[in-house]
Amino acid sequence: MVLNPVIGKLLNKRVVLASASPRRQEILTNVGLRFEVVPSWFKETLEKSSFAAPYEYAVETAKQKALEVAKRMHLKHLRTPDVVIGADTIVTIEEQILEKPVDKQDAYKMLSRLSGKEHSVFTGVAIVHCSSKDNQLETDITDFYEETKVKFSELSEELLWEYIHSGEPMDKAGGYGIQALGGMLVEYVHGDFLNVVGFPLNHFCKKLAELYYPPPKHTIHHIKHDSIPSVETFEILSDGECDSSEHVQFEDAKKLDSVGVAHSLGNCIDSIHNYNVPVESQNGVAENATQVPSKLMHLLDGFRASKALFVACKLKVFDLLKDKGTMTTVDAANQLHTSLCGTERLLDACTSLGLLEKTHQGYSNAELTNLYLVSKSEYSLHDYILHCNDHLWPLYTHLELAVKGGTSQKHHTSGKKVDDLVQDFCCQTREVKQHFMSAMHCTSKLTARDVGTAFDLSQFGAVCDLGGCTGALAYELARVYPEMKVTVFDLPDVITSVSSFQPSRQYATRISFTSGDFLKDNLPEAHLYILSRILHDCSEERIHTLLSKIYAVCKPGGALLVAETVLDEKRTNPARAVLQSLSMTEGKQRSSLEYKQLLEKHGFINVQIKITGNLLDVILCFKKMSAR
Repeated sequence: MVLNPVIGKLLNKRVVLASASPRRQEILTNVGLRFEVVPSWFKETLEKSSFAAPYEYAVETAKQKALEVAKRMHLKHLRTPDVVIGADTIVTIEEQILEKPVDKQDAYKMLSRLSGKEHSVFTGVAIVHCSSKDNQLETDITDFYEETKVKFSELSEELLWEYIHSGEPMDKAGGYGIQALGGMLVEYVHGDFLNVVGFPLNHFCKKLAELYYPPPKHTIHHIKHDSIPSVETFEILSDGECDSSEHVQFEDAKKLDSVGVAHSLGNCIDSIHNYNVPVESQNGVAENATQVPSKLMHLLDGFRASKALFVACKLKVFDLLKDKGTMTTVDAANQLHTSLCGTERLLDACTSLGLLEKTHQGYSNAELTNLYLVSKSEYSLHDYILHCNDHLWPLYTHLELAVKGGTSQKHHTSGKKVDDLVQDFCCQTREVKQHFMSAMHCTSKLTARDVGTAFDLSQFGAVCDLGGCTGALAYELARVYPEMKVTVFDLPDVITSVSSFQPSRQYATRISFTSGDFLKDNLPEAHLYILSRILHDCSEERIHTLLSKIYAVCKPGGALLVAETVLDEKRTNPARAVLQSLSMTEGKQRSSLEYKQLLEKHGFINVQIKITGNLLDVILCFKKMSAR
């Protein structure tokens, strides 16, 4: 039963609660709201000192939780929600935020500090309305906060420890839960009781009413409560009274930055959305100039975070914690054969990056870590991370020389000056080749679905994936299109090693592997040719040779599918592709217009581009039909 008409406005929408809190779920369920629960993976690593007031921290955390879920559902689940609700509740005393206690002693310190005193409970709430336009997620964010004053009685040592030993304080901000045993500690509450439980229902409904039923000015009244600032309230009109005046509320929807799966990991180490830019005062001196903006600090510290991730993967820290569960520093050091001091610092660093969770019992993997960093996970990036550590990290240490000379510095890391990428791969040891293929396989699995479904490819019966490596994309195409047959065409050294990467024999009859050099050898016949992550590494001469060759062999009405990261027209986003270009390979990153011009120059028509929001975008173009 829905008692509040404004809740009824959400009944036909896909509403998502970005929280695993059973208390928030119960509060919203009790008023008749229908919603899905998708816990946010956003790690609460925002720098508290950068916020002018504690409630700003709660609001920003709630906003980031909701945006993370909205983005993940849009990109990975391919289900764009209508509304995502994020919330974060904090306890503060004397302007200091109290976290969840890490152990019983920490709980004792918190509760002792609250004993006999009044403190504030803030809940920040973000309501994110979502829509999808041209496969891009658009969001409009409404946020607010509620403050409730709570006073504890004077707590005796006996009562305090009895409550701590109950175990209830350990997963509660401030060390108590008012709706359960913690209620016996409370002397009075000024304000919204449910806000202390975890969700300010009254304020939430009023905010929804503002969004769906903008009130006439004459219905607004000012009300002042004890110890609560003056607030505006208004009568909530019925559906019938408001339907005629309803209008579009979200005309200024902002686009959520399109980031790929790898950037979901980046969210854990990149909270640069809050930073103060020094403002010039009247006498020309910048105010707050001595406070280094957090954006710059994150850039300065970025290499440390990357290396911590690399080393943890190399030592297989995340595999160990996946197998063993929660572990102490001593146990982890013994298993890893590392120093106690070094292990503790690495585990703490990974915790600060949101990759691990730390309690009084020890360390354990975050959910994101189990999904992407454990080596045997289905969507693991483990091998690609090792590739970054072993090959890209050393390459970028010579970036200054690369910029000065405008050429790749790979000879500094490999000891060999080889400009030809094919020759470079062929002269590597079998082990190095295997590691490279593993790295490419990692990212291919994560991009295959978006590449294969960006356009409807069901019209193409025969497909040839040039440079298709392990066949990750080929298997996805065979899964999505039951009538399609796919040929993977790659170097002989690649083809002889693909068997260890094939996920199953389910689609084996429709997938074949053929060895050859697509620049030199004849190409297999196909209705659709695919170039995935090929063009950005090729010189203009090689691109001309390759595209001319594909166009010549392609039958009229046939097509070419290109999967690359597409830059914006300013050539500054996405940053990942711009930074990748600093490796100074023969090729370059291109914008939508540049790819369109390149393909049309080689005879292709009807060039269509889809920005997927994943690591790779997709371009489809056709060879003109023969005139009858």
